[in-house]
Amino acid sequence: MTDTESTQPRNRGLRHIFIGSDGLRAGWSLLLFCVILTVLSITAVAVATFINGRPSHAPAGAPQGVIPSIKGEALSFVVLLVTSLLMSWIERRRFVAYGLRRERALPDVLTGMAWGIAMLSLLVGMLTLSGALVFDGFAISGGTALGYGAAWFLAFCLVGVFEEFLTRGFLQYTLARGVAGIVRAVAPDNKRARTIGFWVAALVFSVGVFAAGHLANKGETAMGLVSVALAGLTFAYVLYRTGSLWWAIGFHATWDWAQSFLYGVRDSGLAVQGHLLVSHPAGAALLSGGDTGPEGSVLVVPTLLLTVFIIHRTLPRRATAFDA
Repeated sequence: MTDTESTQPRNRGLRHIFIGSDGLRAGWSLLLFCVILTVLSITAVAVATFINGRPSHAPAGAPQGVIPSIKGEALSFVVLLVTSLLMSWIERRRFVAYGLRRERALPDVLTGMAWGIAMLSLLVGMLTLSGALVFDGFAISGGTALGYGAAWFLAFCLVGVFEEFLTRGFLQYTLARGVAGIVRAVAPDNKRARTIGFWVAALVFSVGVFAAGHLANKGETAMGLVSVALAGLTFAYVLYRTGSLWWAIGFHATWDWAQSFLYGVRDSGLAVQGHLLVSHPAGAALLSGGDTGPEGSVLVVPTLLLTVFIIHRTLPRRATAFDA
């Protein structure tokens, strides 16, 4: 046996560790994504600090400012977008597979925005009628209100696209295909491998990671975390039906905007500067949401379940769990 012949099986074996039938194996893809994201994040923060200086830290519990929010969310999304584009190039995979599809992007995002305001208004309406939320008047008006409203709308659009793409973009897609590959290896005839992979990944990222990202919010409660997890599953269901993140991005953006700016309530315990209305919770925190805001109220559960029903009735199934 020649030296070349003796090394071929070893080379094939080494390649098999990194490359599978679906390209770079999902575990390595996830690891590489995290490494690139970490390096780019550190670099971006260092560059921003060099240009702007160290940001001044607001007192604990102070309302969020709109300009720092826009800058922070924009920087975070750009880093995430570049990382995902690099992974698309490395994996030789279409970028749209990660959820930012071009088809029906504008109609989906606008429809999601309309439902986001509607469902948050329904929740606030139920709280108000039950006496769990009391409005005290206007905090700002006129041109000031228009300016803050537009600025916060931009900020929460960035929040929506960043958080949806982070937890239900590349990470969701890649873990889903990895789990599907394991299912096929164990049960080659299983026709639900991709569906199983999708929902396992959704439980990890849409429930686990999405909820964990809210743990640091001051005023967050157990009920608030339950509502965040349920919201994550709701958004995952949109992705499952359409293969697209745009409806969820629109809903996420205006749900948060209506809470923080329009109605002046806390969003997962966070308050913002320049909100339109002034309100305060009243009575038991389980009903009112307390310091968490409406998302800490038990009434958020039927609100989100109704949202799932609306999604099921108004969004026809357009895609498989994760098309490449």
